[in-house]
Amino acid sequence: MENYPAPARAIVAQLAQKAAADPARAVAYQGAPGANSHLAALGYAPDCVPLPCFAFEDAIDAVRNGLAARAIIPIENSLHGRVADMHFLLPESGLSIVDEYFLRIRHCLMAPDDSPVKSAISHPQALGQCRHYLRERGIQPVAYADTAGAAALVAETRTPGEGAIAPYLAAELYGLRLIAENIEDSDDNMTRFLVLAQEGRMPVAHVGPVMTTFLFEVKNVPAALYKAMGGFATNGVNMTKLESYQRGASFAATEFFCDIEGMPGDPAVDRALAELEFHTKWVRQLGSYRQARPRT
Repeated sequence: MENYPAPARAIVAQLAQKAAADPARAVAYQGAPGANSHLAALGYAPDCVPLPCFAFEDAIDAVRNGLAARAIIPIENSLHGRVADMHFLLPESGLSIVDEYFLRIRHCLMAPDDSPVKSAISHPQALGQCRHYLRERGIQPVAYADTAGAAALVAETRTPGEGAIAPYLAAELYGLRLIAENIEDSDDNMTRFLVLAQEGRMPVAHVGPVMTTFLFEVKNVPAALYKAMGGFATNGVNMTKLESYQRGASFAATEFFCDIEGMPGDPAVDRALAELEFHTKWVRQLGSYRQARPRT
């Protein structure tokens, strides 16, 4: 966190102190205070103590080391797809998925005063999602590593005409003026977060639809994926996500990240997973949890 501007570092120190006093309520997230992940932590658990971490690995380590009971990590965005590296970090973390949370992404333009904004600092994705707004007003986009970090930088430098694009919470935390809200070009920008904990827990029966997330690697034989997927079709198990990625440089071993409706213990799911294991090299379950949004 030492890489963030001074206003952010001060808030990080305060939140870290609170988390250390009550780790059971702490929810670790990646980003500066005021980031979308900060909003996700508060939306998911309003009474939590948000714990900012510089990198995804730091948020995961906070849970593994007992500094936080849970971490909330973005896994995919409706406009930009999956979050880079998370498919590798999740299985290596040793943590279990215990929940999911969806956050509607809203971008705000903020500045230290009422001077006309001539340039806006933010993460490249946020700048791209607000390009029509910026172009129509002749505002120059300036790339920065983090949305909330950009807001902290603007609050620190207080340069006239320089603004930031970040969540509204960043303006509150850093004492900036909200120039405009909801400036994103698309109104269907949604990020899905996964909640991680040291110990997995099976959802209580009959509390509503359940998701199960797992990874697997197919055997390097013809029609391997077709055979591996057959059990889900024949047993009527709805698969909502199937993404492939390569591990290493061989390009010979394809791994898959998968979400299904249901959980182990459901007869249809048990049969489908048994057939999957027969046709794959390995299967690694990451967790079962209640759906935050209906899939069907």
